[in-house]
Amino acid sequence: MFKKILIANRGEIALRVIRACRELGIGTVAVYSEADRDSLHVRFSDEDICIGPAAGRESYLNIPRIVAAAEITGAEAIHPGYGFLAENAEFAEICDRSGIVFIGPTADQIRRMGDKAEARRTMIEAGVPVVPGTTGAVDDVAEARAEAERIGYPVIIKAAAGGGGKGMRVAESPEVIESTFTMARNEAAAAFNDARVYIERFVQRPRHVEIQVLGDQHGNLIHLGERDCSIQRRHQKLIEESPSPAITPEMRKAMGDAAILAGRAIDYSNAGTVEFLLDVTGEFYFMEMNTRIQVEHPVTEMVTGVDLVKEQIRSAAGEKIAGPPTLTGHAIECRINAEDPEHDFRPSPGKITAFHAPGGPGIRIDTHVYAGYSVPPYYDSLLGKLIAYGSTRDEALGRAYQALEEFIIEGVKTTVPFLREVLKHPDFVAGEFDTHFLERWRQAG
Repeated sequence: MFKKILIANRGEIALRVIRACRELGIGTVAVYSEADRDSLHVRFSDEDICIGPAAGRESYLNIPRIVAAAEITGAEAIHPGYGFLAENAEFAEICDRSGIVFIGPTADQIRRMGDKAEARRTMIEAGVPVVPGTTGAVDDVAEARAEAERIGYPVIIKAAAGGGGKGMRVAESPEVIESTFTMARNEAAAAFNDARVYIERFVQRPRHVEIQVLGDQHGNLIHLGERDCSIQRRHQKLIEESPSPAITPEMRKAMGDAAILAGRAIDYSNAGTVEFLLDVTGEFYFMEMNTRIQVEHPVTEMVTGVDLVKEQIRSAAGEKIAGPPTLTGHAIECRINAEDPEHDFRPSPGKITAFHAPGGPGIRIDTHVYAGYSVPPYYDSLLGKLIAYGSTRDEALGRAYQALEEFIIEGVKTTVPFLREVLKHPDFVAGEFDTHFLERWRQAG
């Protein structure tokens, strides 16, 4: 087991990794930008190093400075968290060449799943269900038009190197395929410095259901059930839960088996997530694989009793993972963002003047903020996550709503009032929703 780990991230996930390390008796090194000097992950780590100015490219995305910080402090391993360098194959390779363990999958596994067109080809070869579409990237408008006719409208054009909803455009008819294809390519080039796109059938009113997988270096690979992440806006998740209210035990087995097939196709190790679209008929299709810990990992931890971050560390250290866990109860996670829902969720940085986190049975709060903390404008707007657990979905829902009622955050706008509205919506309470739920609700006024 490692003696010291550097956390190449910030915010609540950095604090989460520090806590897991402490339970394992491992020393920690926090890196931080000048904007994060007063963040809790800096205060609670054993050592800390400033790695640059506020801009991410000069700090949390600066590979030479992060590797140098690990070498200076004698850290044997680096945990990348999520975002920033978590799915950067070059970073994983540099860590390996520097004699530092990257706590995550291999560079080859990251690269193969990071290229969405390559991931799609790999899944087709492995026998994992995929949305009908192209097997690789589409080079020009003429090919896009021909492929869209073959697949059938509506189609969605996606960035091959993409993620997070960037470089994605829907073409409803042949009349808009040229403009849609061009816009998707331009967005992909701007976001990922890679203009390649591929085309899939647009699955209407789908649910976004993902399977958590966990592997080790000894060939063991398990899944830990599903999470329903359908409540999202602009492809950004707001509420997640496990298990999904739409999944039967038979569907869970089929999706779990497909996720294991996906992982086996690339000999996957460490924590990862296989994401599926579930249509109204109960058919599911591979969407992508995230080769990192997810923001929403706590709901899986609550229903399985498995500490996924500690398992990541154990796996990277060469230890074997345990067998598949039993799922018990229900968990719901609400993302608390510094955003103004009344003005299209625009960011709301500033100083938090008052902060009170709720408590009570089944309530977990993962956050790095406190009264007096200044929310910087340079990074993701996530302030924390409220996770509610209950023996049933109704109990988890009730606890989540009550906790949101008790949550006090003043000084910045947050998503807390909006989340309360969602949890009380009759369709959400009934479990009848899809990825376009929020769009339809807000359009209806």
